[in-house]
Amino acid sequence: MELRRVVITGLGALTPIGNNIEEYWEGLVNGKSGAAPITHFDADKFKTQFACEVKNFDVTQYMHRKEARKLDKFAQYAMVASDEAIENSKLDLENIDKTRVGVIWGAGIGGIETFHNEVRDFTKGDGTPRFNPFFIPKMIADIAPGHISIKHGFMGPNYTTVSACASSANAIIDALNYIRLGHCDVIITGGSEAAVTPSGVGGFNALHALSTNNENVKSASKPFDANRDGFVLGEGAGALVLEDYEYAKARGAKIYAEVIGGGLSSDAYHMTAPHPEGIGVIAVMNNCLKNAGIKPEEVDAINTHGTSTPLGDVAELKAIGKVFGTHAKNININSTKSMTGHLLGAAGAIEAISAVLSIEKGIIPPTINHTTADINIDPELNLTLNKAQKRDVKIAMSNTFGFGGHNACVLLKKMDE
Repeated sequence: MELRRVVITGLGALTPIGNNIEEYWEGLVNGKSGAAPITHFDADKFKTQFACEVKNFDVTQYMHRKEARKLDKFAQYAMVASDEAIENSKLDLENIDKTRVGVIWGAGIGGIETFHNEVRDFTKGDGTPRFNPFFIPKMIADIAPGHISIKHGFMGPNYTTVSACASSANAIIDALNYIRLGHCDVIITGGSEAAVTPSGVGGFNALHALSTNNENVKSASKPFDANRDGFVLGEGAGALVLEDYEYAKARGAKIYAEVIGGGLSSDAYHMTAPHPEGIGVIAVMNNCLKNAGIKPEEVDAINTHGTSTPLGDVAELKAIGKVFGTHAKNININSTKSMTGHLLGAAGAIEAISAVLSIEKGIIPPTINHTTADINIDPELNLTLNKAQKRDVKIAMSNTFGFGGHNACVLLKKMDE
């Protein structure tokens, strides 16, 4: 059968550097750091006392307080970003066939704040099991797409992908394939996470995964820099509306970019560490290129996973060198996590959005906070350091990897004139 073409017609974002698409993009191109001391809880006794939190967020500006109380923060973020993407797409919700519209959403953890609070409150009591009736519905990772579909009446496929930090990239790839195969006309996809909690920060500290640079929080997320010491935890959501190309064209939709391929692989190596030679990353990029039917030399830009961890950054860049060969030095490589921090299950979505906007705007956001070259990184690679660069981007790649060795890669293409 002939696969249908899939395009992006709507975008929404709620991030540590901007609470909508316009603010997010402005923050990216201006190299804005979203890192700041933690405000969600008292972190004075934690090894890491800062994060990339969403700022100036008042949920009652988006929904009634009564409804907000039924949602964990990760689901609130999902509702806000998806509403922006749907509005941005200009879908006619009154006349659309909602049985042909799905919601596929990514979350690596889900309602960790709800879980933490409920268990903490239980242990403070006399042992009588008193729990909020919304405890389970607020906590489970699949509840975000459930609420999105309930609000809008979307009756197509509805579920959450969970593959740690690759979750929302997995969601985008699943959405791509459902539309390609003709099962849906439209899918709302993306991901959300809200793990800046005592359990989230404490757990990642125990893994020695987070930066502990409490004296220089704005510059703590420094992918590819020799002095990087771990990632900075972020939170938020990113949403994309994917549509069948013919369907979008028939309704006169604005098309941001085409999704031309998705690749998946596993490191099959270690619970949390990447393979040092990046064999899983090599496989996922090759799988994605093959799926899209394009050659490595056609790729103009790569938004890397680039978390600012000592092992991960080097392994990924080694893999890029092996996949793209001499062309690697012609690619604009960047890591927007230097600004947003690591949004875990939402990372793939907001980074894919960055790649989409690079295609639309002809600008590659920078990798900020870089001061010292790492001798383990090829100096000929263009890591788009510290300042945005103008470039006509025809094809962009977005890489996302997760604990457990989960690798996901998405390829995006400028629409032909």
